[in-house]
Amino acid sequence: MDSISIIGMVSIIISGLTIAIGSIAPALGEGKALAQALTAIAQQPDETPSITRTLFVGLAMVESTAIYCFVVALILIFANPFWDYVIGVG
Repeated sequence: MDSISIIGMVSIIISGLTIAIGSIAPALGEGKALAQALTAIAQQPDETPSITRTLFVGLAMVESTAIYCFVVALILIFANPFWDYVIGVG
């Protein structure tokens, strides 16, 4: 097996693990934030606009972690810097 095949195989495996592991924590965080927001809305219905606005800002911040993992996975698959190194050496 040549080095280009190994780099391709490792890049695909690592990018899959990056997405799998990197999306677990944001999913759990978003679920917990939503549950807490629904509890707060149930206790204080008059503050619903303020709670939902804060919830959406918080969810966007939490989701950015999963988006960064997705970007890293795309870089590993399509713009891997090791491709150029191996092709230049070989």
